[in-house]
Amino acid sequence: MLCEPKATAGTDTLGSEHIDGLYSYALVLSHNHAEAEDLVQETYVRAIPAIGRLRPESNIKAWLFKILRNIWLNQLRKRRSDPQMVQTDMEGDSVDNLVNPGKDAYEIYAGKVEVRRVRTAIEQLSLEFREVILLREFEELSYQEIASLLDCPPGTVMSRLARARSKLRVLLSPTSAECEQTGIDC
Repeated sequence: MLCEPKATAGTDTLGSEHIDGLYSYALVLSHNHAEAEDLVQETYVRAIPAIGRLRPESNIKAWLFKILRNIWLNQLRKRRSDPQMVQTDMEGDSVDNLVNPGKDAYEIYAGKVEVRRVRTAIEQLSLEFREVILLREFEELSYQEIASLLDCPPGTVMSRLARARSKLRVLLSPTSAECEQTGIDC
């Protein structure tokens, strides 16, 4: 479970409204729940002392994502030079186990199947495409914010996003075998 940062003088603007988004991004980068939690926690550990140095017009959300990405990149560099340890993530996905009493069993099942299908398709994308899809579609960052975060031009972000969406369309489109099994005209 992620710990929310304590609010102190000057840090209440940092808040915890970005924790879920940061965690999702960290999970896309790390593919490990525990490591994602550590990345988010380290992001706040570094951000809280630095919040006073931000300009008033600064975009805190984009700034936090940039800190998280830099921490992750530093960890990757360190891993390349350190001895390798194998870690497994035994934690189940508790979000999939939540039950909404307002829906019938079929709707719940169909929703879970679709969520798994989309997640699986996104996981098949390369990291550069996964990153841009998450940041734009789920975190709703602007092209300019994503460009700043990824240190590339906005045009590159738009191009990657278009290619990522195209690849997702292909991955999520029903194959002819699925069409035959379900009887759907494709």
